[in-house]
Amino acid sequence: MSVDLAHIRQVMAEADCLYTEAEVEAAIDRVAVAINADLAERNPIVFCVMNGGLIFAGKLVTKLGFPLELSYLHATRYRNETQGGDLFWKAKPEISLIDRDVLIIDDILDEGHTLSAIVDFCHQAGARAVLTAVLIDKDHQRKARPDLKADYVGLGCSDRYIFGYGMDYKGYWRNAAGIYAVKGL
Repeated sequence: MSVDLAHIRQVMAEADCLYTEAEVEAAIDRVAVAINADLAERNPIVFCVMNGGLIFAGKLVTKLGFPLELSYLHATRYRNETQGGDLFWKAKPEISLIDRDVLIIDDILDEGHTLSAIVDFCHQAGARAVLTAVLIDKDHQRKARPDLKADYVGLGCSDRYIFGYGMDYKGYWRNAAGIYAVKGL
């Protein structure tokens, strides 16, 4: 697939900065304080949801001052598109979850289909408790389940298409140092 890099660059040039790098880092610090208080004595397994959760998880876990097992899983609905489809598992957890506390770290809670499926999978695999941490919780009324809430939230945002800090626009700008909204989306 040929990519129009001029378009990709134009998206960044026209994007609205919702949160600066300093604001995002402060939010990650707040999430880490809460997780340290809650999980320090629970011997959790921590999963990064790839690819979006990579940057948030990488920054967050270095601030957690207790022993933990770290792994990843990869479930996606977007596949470099701007709208989600059916859930596709690229990599399921390979660690036993039986009677373990699990922390799922992801980039965003948007509609929540992916996060909900991951949480359900962990419960079905025998996890004692499943907690979730997201960098962004998008504010709208389209959640997959009305009761779906992240246990730890870095920042909220309006209902726009956003990228940066792991979130992408058509596979690009996950590396943006800040949270940006695409103009017109």
